[in-house]
Amino acid sequence: MEAEIEAAAKAKAEKDAAKAGGKVKGGKTKLIQKTGTGIVRQWNILKRMVPEEEIPKFADPTYWLMHFPPVGVDHMKRFGSGVDWRRAFITTSVNGYYDAFIRWQFNVLKQKGKVLFGKRNNVYSLVDGQVCADHDRSEGEGVGPQEYVLIKLKVLAPDHGQERHGKMEKLLKRVEDEGKKGVYLVPATLRPETMYGQTNCFVLPTGEYGAYYIDATDEVFIMSARSARGLSCQAYDAANDVYFTKEFGKIECLETFTGDELLGLPLKAPNATYEKVYTLPLLTISMGKGTGVVTSVPSDAPDDYVALKALKDKPDFAAKYDITPDMVEPFEVVPIISIEGYGDASAVFMCEKLKISSFNDKAKLAQAKDETYLKGFTIGVMTYGPHAGKKVSEAKPLIRDEMIAAGQAHLYFEPESKVVSRTNDECVVASTDQWYLAYGEDSWCSAVKQHVLDGETFNAFHESTLEKYDQSLNWLKEWACTRQFGLGTNLPWDKEWVIESLSDSTIYMSYYTIAHYLQGENNLNGDESLSPEGIKVADLTDDVFNFIYRKGFPLPSDSAIPSETLEKMRAEFRYWYPMDLRVSGKDLIPNHLTMALYNHAAIWEDEPELWPRGYYTNGFVMVDAEKMSKSKGNFLTLLETIDLYSADATRFACADAGDSLDDANFERATANAAIVSLSNESAWIKENLIDADKSAMRSAEELNFMDKVFQNETNRLVKATEESFEGMMYKEGLNKGWFEMMIARNEYRAWCQDSGIAMHEGVVRHWVECLAIIICPICPHWSETLWKDLGKDGLAVRAPWPTVDEEDKLLSRQAKFLRDALKNFRNSAGKAKKGWKEATILVADEYPQWKVDALLWMQSQYDAASGSFLPTFMNDLKTWSATSVPDKKQVKFVMQFVSFMKKEVEDCGETGMDTKCPFDQMGILNESTAYIKSQLNLEEVSVVLIDGCDLEVPDKVAQNVSPGKPTLWLR
Repeated sequence: MEAEIEAAAKAKAEKDAAKAGGKVKGGKTKLIQKTGTGIVRQWNILKRMVPEEEIPKFADPTYWLMHFPPVGVDHMKRFGSGVDWRRAFITTSVNGYYDAFIRWQFNVLKQKGKVLFGKRNNVYSLVDGQVCADHDRSEGEGVGPQEYVLIKLKVLAPDHGQERHGKMEKLLKRVEDEGKKGVYLVPATLRPETMYGQTNCFVLPTGEYGAYYIDATDEVFIMSARSARGLSCQAYDAANDVYFTKEFGKIECLETFTGDELLGLPLKAPNATYEKVYTLPLLTISMGKGTGVVTSVPSDAPDDYVALKALKDKPDFAAKYDITPDMVEPFEVVPIISIEGYGDASAVFMCEKLKISSFNDKAKLAQAKDETYLKGFTIGVMTYGPHAGKKVSEAKPLIRDEMIAAGQAHLYFEPESKVVSRTNDECVVASTDQWYLAYGEDSWCSAVKQHVLDGETFNAFHESTLEKYDQSLNWLKEWACTRQFGLGTNLPWDKEWVIESLSDSTIYMSYYTIAHYLQGENNLNGDESLSPEGIKVADLTDDVFNFIYRKGFPLPSDSAIPSETLEKMRAEFRYWYPMDLRVSGKDLIPNHLTMALYNHAAIWEDEPELWPRGYYTNGFVMVDAEKMSKSKGNFLTLLETIDLYSADATRFACADAGDSLDDANFERATANAAIVSLSNESAWIKENLIDADKSAMRSAEELNFMDKVFQNETNRLVKATEESFEGMMYKEGLNKGWFEMMIARNEYRAWCQDSGIAMHEGVVRHWVECLAIIICPICPHWSETLWKDLGKDGLAVRAPWPTVDEEDKLLSRQAKFLRDALKNFRNSAGKAKKGWKEATILVADEYPQWKVDALLWMQSQYDAASGSFLPTFMNDLKTWSATSVPDKKQVKFVMQFVSFMKKEVEDCGETGMDTKCPFDQMGILNESTAYIKSQLNLEEVSVVLIDGCDLEVPDKVAQNVSPGKPTLWLR
């Protein structure tokens, strides 16, 4: 079967080559690029989703577009998604309508000077032969090019007669005989300004290095094979189109070396104070970053200082690598940068401060490195060299440019971290001719920043998310927007290029507004014969799109599309825009979402009111607190989950999985529990309201205390759920709109049952109808069934959000009073001694005078207009209590009491500061006596006002009684 795949791919590649005049540039697919077990793995993945005999068809990339989008639509319908499917479409040139839309967008961007052409450094796949954009990567999304400076340390003739230098001696002779300009170790550094402080050079003893010929300079560079591969794709002189090597992506290796064979070599280091330095061992070098060669500046690099010191302090360690004393002993730290508070050798200062004694102290070394590098760049001042006296941040680019001009250094780029393409190729950075979007251009970036950082014009929902947009706007520059093969739209003015998948997906939200006129339902691919308005792709000219989308453009006089249709499309766009909310993944903040902001700002430059108004971003999805993984068996597809748990239980568990940028945790146990909970509630509502004998509930009677509490709690939770949903906090909304609604009902039901009083039909019906609507966004099928059973017209999803009274905070306080009292009574009952039979609830209406004084002071500090205390409240409390409380031993208790009452006020408003209890405690407790007895399993209980009662209440019991805090006295 794999042979069939390869044959199909080969046939397609040959066909494409014939079309391209025999030049094969593409024809690759994800399936074919993965060799060995990779093909089997992808085969097995597809086998879970499609019949096995159909798999060879996926060798054609367009077949993916034909097969999966309709399947996705079907699965989303089964999930209960509320989508206007008339507006659904696929992208790329397969859909001619969308293809025309993208051509128009890029023509506008080019007219506005936002699309430019030139040689740029971009992350690049040599296997694919093109720039590797974020969506073409299996690893490293969001990673961009990092600029380094290659420092050329010339290899001198070995001077210690060590046998391991035999290969180098032969190479040096060969280079000399062939008239080449020398052999250089080329460390890659981010800090060229520190080269005055070089004392040596480091290599990894077990590392593998090569001697690579550089055509542009007629020199030989010693570096890792990985970095040499990257260098062969980069420009030595971009202005004159000169690369480091004659052939792009290929470099000649003259010799290979182990790191050990490079140790002890004498070197001439540019800008160094020492005439000659040596190559020394460093065991922490990563061959996956930089060139595998590290220049050493121990004054300002903690790792370098610790490594050099170890070789000096431990002769046995140096001898292990045949490093002689004269290679390390003469080389002292050279102060080159002064940092206030750190001296003129910050690395030495930090290593001594943190007591770092070994390069195994990795955490401390990382801390020291971060601190010295940051302080050095921001407040450091050069003390050595021609730029002494200048700030490091000012001197750094000057020194870099001087070294490059003098032939002592070159620019070198590599990805900030590892990037792997979907064809399993580790990417490099390449200098290529490229069409690019000029993101980062000052005026464009400033306009977007101003929009995003203004809370009136843009909602990021979380402060941490807003910071990420700010960072992305600072980072995103000159985005390569085209590639040379693959699915997509051809660049309209240069059809050799294809617009890559992120760049053609930036304003497609505006296409939704008119897609139902162009394509309609069940026409994802844009079949012209199915167009509801009979619109042809050829009729979608730039003039047509300009009229629909942009202000000030006239109705095209020569369009084949009826003017009435064009007017309707224009009105539809204006009706829906601006986009109020876009929901996406947090991984798309650095690219797609920021690019969408940029492109909206460009296309609608003169109408900022049409720019996006809000983005909400999710984290990734875990299953049972583990990353989804097929090998671990915790990978779930949407359809599998729906079949296993039902759509509503799946949605329930998704809502409960988490809010904000944190990774959502889908728990199977939650989905299973949701099935039970939804079923049980349906049964209870049916049994007690829909199918119940009407006489089983009260109806006409005036509402009692608990009826009012239940109704008030329902109203509060309706409002709270609405606020949660508006803030995209669905876990919180589920908690309010389901779990707390259940708690409120359970409490009401228990009170009625234990009191021997029937529930009130109107109150229960109010709760049920509110529940059906507020849970509908999460469990629509459950809600619709309940809505129908209630005899309601239409659909629950179209019913207005419940209109409820504002929460009665005093009533909420009364309910909390009963709830907290019962909790305290239970604690007391649990401590009762055997044989105690008498139970009395003691109630107080008034506070002692010292508490009254504290409450009166609180009232004076409360701002009724804002509903809050003054910002200096706690500091003012300390001052007041110290000067106004006569008994200094009482101050501590005053502070505790006021702090507690402050929280009461924040919960229930200024009534929390009343000097007398603002509600009838005795009435509530007397009305709930039967409930209390049942809950505490007591035969009798009395309620007594402690002030003036005839009972001899012990002091230790009486002192616990205060307004709003009754005590159960058992004896």
